[in-house]
Amino acid sequence: MRPIRQILTLGLVLLVFAAGVLGLAGPAAAHDAAESSTPSAGASLPAPPEQVSVAFNNKPLGIGAAFSVKDASGTEWAEGPVDIVDNVASQKLRAGGPAGEYTVAWRVVSSDSHPIEGTFSFTAASAGQGAAPAASPTEGGSPTAAATVPATGAGASTAPAMGTARPGTTGEPEQVGSGEPFQWSIVIFALVAVGLLATLAILARRRLTAGTDDE
Repeated sequence: MRPIRQILTLGLVLLVFAAGVLGLAGPAAAHDAAESSTPSAGASLPAPPEQVSVAFNNKPLGIGAAFSVKDASGTEWAEGPVDIVDNVASQKLRAGGPAGEYTVAWRVVSSDSHPIEGTFSFTAASAGQGAAPAASPTEGGSPTAAATVPATGAGASTAPAMGTARPGTTGEPEQVGSGEPFQWSIVIFALVAVGLLATLAILARRRLTAGTDDE
């Protein structure tokens, strides 16, 4: 019976070892994450930048990426598709942004096909080049008609909100399965456990058969 106990002990040790290895491999299967942004969160700039960007620990997929860059009044300044180079996703901004705080909301599809998102903000001390001058009051103290009439026609410029489809981008990130990566580590652990148990059962049966023959 001692050889059987030794085999069972060895099998238990192997199971514990396999569980430890798979446990260490679990964090490696976590979703991608943002590492930094440009401008950095809470940065104070002389004027609005030409673009904003977010760097990730892995290269995001080139589908479903979207940025929204809004000033304090809620006006959207993001313009054009998101550009992804290596592990950095960038978004160009329209010129002429006002001074004040801007809020950036980003969303990308990580390398494991899971959508991730986040926000950060920065402040511009002065308006960007091409910004419209402040409306001058009339003699009666009210803004001029030109300042109160919204821009229309061919000269009007409208930036899409985050999630609006544009050439080269997808409005909504694709969901894969339930949106969570499949836990292959559980399947591997189960297969290893079944294999070890089957091996132990065969060895134990051979030991018992050999002991019966010796008698």
